[in-house]
Amino acid sequence: MSSEKIIDNEKGNIRHIVKASSTAFTTFGEAYFTEINFNERKGWKKHLKMTLNLITCYGEVLFYFVHPQSGEIFKIMISSKNNIRLTVRPGIWFCFEGVGISSNLVLNIASIAHDPSESENRPLDFYFGEQE
Repeated sequence: MSSEKIIDNEKGNIRHIVKASSTAFTTFGEAYFTEINFNERKGWKKHLKMTLNLITCYGEVLFYFVHPQSGEIFKIMISSKNNIRLTVRPGIWFCFEGVGISSNLVLNIASIAHDPSESENRPLDFYFGEQE
């Protein structure tokens, strides 16, 4: 997790997201947006090769991560207000939920181009089950 610089500007602020010299940045493969509606979840997904750099462009998104050894679920909220970049390395199960009442938009700056054979998916109840 990294907080990126915000430059105040009277016509609209400038938000730094990632630089080639940024901590945890590896290589560039592709960038894409994913929308997540209020109270909806997407995931569980684990990438085998891709490193993700996730930024919430607008709205609020709650990310869930599964600790690889203990299986414990960790949560972190990122929003357009806190300008945090989450770096997710290969091998980590995660999902995310739209908590902003309007639409929520996440940008992923990925280390490799999309390849469906390099990721695994599980249904949402695989980790949540009866916990909710």
